[in-house]
Amino acid sequence: MPELPEVEAICRKLRAEALGARIVRLHIERPSAVRPQSVDAVEGPVAGRVLDAVIRRGKNILLHLSGGLVVRVHLRMTGKLYVAPDVRFRPASTRAWMELDGGRGLVFADSRALGKLHLHTAAEMEGVLDGVGMEPLSPEFTLAWFLEVAGRSRKPAKLFLMDQQHIAGLGNIYAAEALHRARVNPVRPLAGLRRPKLQALYTAIREVVEEAVGSAVLAYSEPGRFEEAEGFSCAVYGREGEPCFRCGRSIRRIRQGGRSTYYCPGCQR
Repeated sequence: MPELPEVEAICRKLRAEALGARIVRLHIERPSAVRPQSVDAVEGPVAGRVLDAVIRRGKNILLHLSGGLVVRVHLRMTGKLYVAPDVRFRPASTRAWMELDGGRGLVFADSRALGKLHLHTAAEMEGVLDGVGMEPLSPEFTLAWFLEVAGRSRKPAKLFLMDQQHIAGLGNIYAAEALHRARVNPVRPLAGLRRPKLQALYTAIREVVEEAVGSAVLAYSEPGRFEEAEGFSCAVYGREGEPCFRCGRSIRRIRQGGRSTYYCPGCQR
């Protein structure tokens, strides 16, 4: 699943390639992508508007259009959103597409058809995103905020980090990497950790996300695919049974919240 760094990379590419483009029309190929909204309610109002801004909020991509409309895209597991040089040449997995002036296309493709696209007014967006938590790269994500919120949570550390109501966009891979970097056991409740551990975790979150964003901007192309410029190396994620780079103990994998958690039993106690 695209996580915060990958979604941020997509947004930056869209800003560079499509900002200011006029949308000739929007076509929904698969009605389930826009439910519970109707195809007509989504397609009609978009035609003729200009793409004024591309904003990421958590894992949501917000396409702000002229006239106060917002197209919200959530990629889910296998979705991708990109500018095609010619809208006529779209993959079979296309779920929706916008024809841009000049014949280009803004294509929403999704092989597993789990992604969603919805249309909102700008005034509705605050309510729509009400449950999306703090952005880890924002100025508001301060140590004081993290100590207060994390320090009273009795959730296991990994599940706290993946709760989008707390920290927006932080998914399975980068939560595991931040916990390893801070030497925090993923099953321990954060409320039981001392301040130095929480401070180390706060720093690790910022570092991991910033490094991963920089890498994804250079290398990310679509879910599961990175080009040669990929520079973020996972210390624990996907490395079950391999030696920890720091202490040499074998990386373990456990199940938490229906997902795999990778950690080092030597470093993360």
